[in-house]
Amino acid sequence: MGGLQGWHIVIIVVLALILFGAPKLPGLARSLGQSMRIFKSEVRQMKDDDPKDPKSTDETVEGKVVDPDHRGPKL
Repeated sequence: MGGLQGWHIVIIVVLALILFGAPKLPGLARSLGQSMRIFKSEVRQMKDDDPKDPKSTDETVEGKVVDPDHRGPKL
């Protein structure tokens, strides 16, 4: 019962035709394709920017511990 079957896809296509109209569908598909290409290129760029060697980042991070029960001064 899981997954999309052929008749599910037919219903989705018919609903898209009813909602958006036939003339607008090619433009919607084109912008969806462009968005997917941009998303893939950004993900690829993030993977390329990610350092492969964890030892290459010798930065020290400093911080302080904040008591979650202490809410600060009342205003």
